[in-house]
Amino acid sequence: MISIIMSSLIKILRHLSAKLALSKKPLIITIPYNSFLRDLIYYFGEKALVAKLRSDEYLDEINKELSRFNKLRKQNEPRHQRLISEYQIRFVHHSLSIEGNPITLPDTIKLLKDNIMPSNYSSDNIQEVENYQKAINQMNSDTEENKPLTKESILKYHSIAMQHRSAMAGKIRTHAVCIKGNPDYDVAKVEDIEKRLAILLKKYNKFISAKKNSIKNILDFAAYFHNEFQHIHPFFDGNSRTTRLITFHLLKSQNIPVYDIPLGLLEEYVLSTKGARKRDDKKLNQTMQQIILSNLKIINEKLSQ
Repeated sequence: MISIIMSSLIKILRHLSAKLALSKKPLIITIPYNSFLRDLIYYFGEKALVAKLRSDEYLDEINKELSRFNKLRKQNEPRHQRLISEYQIRFVHHSLSIEGNPITLPDTIKLLKDNIMPSNYSSDNIQEVENYQKAINQMNSDTEENKPLTKESILKYHSIAMQHRSAMAGKIRTHAVCIKGNPDYDVAKVEDIEKRLAILLKKYNKFISAKKNSIKNILDFAAYFHNEFQHIHPFFDGNSRTTRLITFHLLKSQNIPVYDIPLGLLEEYVLSTKGARKRDDKKLNQTMQQIILSNLKIINEKLSQ
């Protein structure tokens, strides 16, 4: 009975991408933090223990899966392109659900894939979904053409993503803002935004100019880049979705495929970013490793079918 329950639980976690299998024999899995599972454990009178992970916990596995991905992609590029489209829609849904958009994944698929307008949602909710897909398409087009990030391209992505709020789309904020639900989250003063953006982009240009970066160096910089931009918080709204988009641009430019933040990792991701009481680039790095490895394992499994 226990083995049946464990098998069922593992299947559920796998469906939600809430586990990462590091080994089959012996079975070794890691489960990202999840408050539902924590509460479930508490319900049965147990205490949830949090493992302390190494900063390079997943790097070897990422390298292995990345090598496998490159081989599988060459063998079946058309299928790879179809998977990109499929998981891009999931990313639109997952990314905007963090920001409070109520449109469900099935309705997001109907809207973006089948052009079926869902009912019972406001026009702003619908336009928000459509606009974010357009921004992602622009980002993907830029990476395919090897266009680096610039202040202008970042403003363009934000302008496209936030077109349903045209008065502030693509414009640097001129007033103080704060993170809803997290008053401890530090954001740049208005007078410091341009300076900090210039410094960040200077570091970005230095990073991408390197002939070759290791996976560790890429993830170290990506975690810093993500956190720094989000803490600069240059816009009135839409900062977090723009941060995710330009971080994906950075990773894709370094040949690391990331198409989605899986459902089972969303809570871990939020707690590592705008939900964090204190900035911790190492914690975000760890979460990004899980996201990248999860993406690679899912895509590789699909490509090998």
